[in-house]
Amino acid sequence: MRVVIVTESFPPDVNGVAHCALQTARHLVARGHAPVVVAPATSPKFTAPLEQAGAAIGSGPDAHAPCPVVRVPSLPLPGYPQVRVALPSRRVAAAISEHRADIVHLASPFVLGVRGMAAAARLGLPAVAVYQTDLAGYARTYMGAGEAAAWRRIRSVHAAADLTLAPSSAALRDLEAHAVPRVKLWPRGVDTDRFRPEHRDEQLRRELAPNGELIVGYVGRLAPEKQVELLAGVCGLDGVRVVVVGDGPSRTSLGEALPGAVFLGRRTGHDLARIFASLDVFVHTGPFETFCQTVQEAMASGVPVVAPAAGGPLDLVDHGRTGLLVPPRDADAVRDAVASLAADPARRAAYGAAGHATVEGRTWAAVGDLLIGHYADVLAARKRKPVVAA
Repeated sequence: MRVVIVTESFPPDVNGVAHCALQTARHLVARGHAPVVVAPATSPKFTAPLEQAGAAIGSGPDAHAPCPVVRVPSLPLPGYPQVRVALPSRRVAAAISEHRADIVHLASPFVLGVRGMAAAARLGLPAVAVYQTDLAGYARTYMGAGEAAAWRRIRSVHAAADLTLAPSSAALRDLEAHAVPRVKLWPRGVDTDRFRPEHRDEQLRRELAPNGELIVGYVGRLAPEKQVELLAGVCGLDGVRVVVVGDGPSRTSLGEALPGAVFLGRRTGHDLARIFASLDVFVHTGPFETFCQTVQEAMASGVPVVAPAAGGPLDLVDHGRTGLLVPPRDADAVRDAVASLAADPARRAAYGAAGHATVEGRTWAAVGDLLIGHYADVLAARKRKPVVAA
């Protein structure tokens, strides 16, 4: 199959949309398919003419991309420069046409994805839309309103697709409740070779917690919707050291909200895997996760998890077996859950082992094959559709 992946974000961006798009492209190449990625440019420097896009593989931000990448001009989101928004461009339609795509994959479509959807429709191509971002929750967080408008946008975009893939049961229910048609479940994989308990590093633990404290970690963007400030009560627990990995617009305010916490900034690759495995407890605080990849990476690393009982974590965390689910936005509940695990090493070990066993088979290869199956179903359905005479 010839696939064009139109994504709102792609590495070197570090977020769930970018990571999933990268893993999808890698798997398609590994299975002998031919993907091309269309993504926002990371800076004006990387907006070469379309005929040069992908030709510069081996240099720039896409040096290690598994396939050609067409970069569309973009601007940083005001107040959140780590997020870039694509500008109007003919490159999306041109890339789809020139690649002679069989199918268009839209990763978290909102701005660039809408153009990808329109181009696919004009060319008569099927489109699969992957729902990954709780835009309604973001509207509530950043604007205090606009949820209904966000859902209208989501519904209009996804209703035009041949199929929408939801990453979790909660996301699937939300989409169906808001009248989005043709929705199926497609979860996310985890790199079980990279994220493993064996990467636990005692020297790193001594550096992070020189007095032998229990290490409680958060990994992810530092932004208002993640509500990382809910860890404030954990910072006050005796014998606990909070470690925060990530970057974003809330970094400065969190330095004040989380006294004594260690901020490691953005980490990737083996360095991130080593940090994950060296934690004693992983805590995720954001209530708007459609999946929550970092929870799965913590489980693969053999670390017990505390997460809100909302969204993606409901599918991932088996309460009382692999971790603890707490009421969303409840700092006291987060603190109490961590305190209970801090006091019970045996339970921490049991939860960590159970979590590792639970996700061991959830490889990107396995979920990638599921995705290819969804593509095949969409293509077969298109072939069965009767041709309507003009």
